[in-house]
Amino acid sequence: MKHIPIFIAGAAALAVLAACTEQTQTIGTAGRVDTAAFQGTGMPFAAPGWKQGDKTSWEQQLKTRLQMGQNDYAKIN
Repeated sequence: MKHIPIFIAGAAALAVLAACTEQTQTIGTAGRVDTAAFQGTGMPFAAPGWKQGDKTSWEQQLKTRLQMGQNDYAKIN
């Protein structure tokens, strides 16, 4: 009978301490500056026919991907 209040007090203490363990969720100052997608990443791995930094070749590459990869009608016929 004496153990029940001690158990309840211990459970309450654990619940209070569990709420204190959350990590802070900050972005920090190490973020990168966003650039336009057609600017590229500076890596040599790029799709053939696309020149990094050229917006028109980027748009043409997206149109080609759309027609070749996502158009199911073009795949069937």
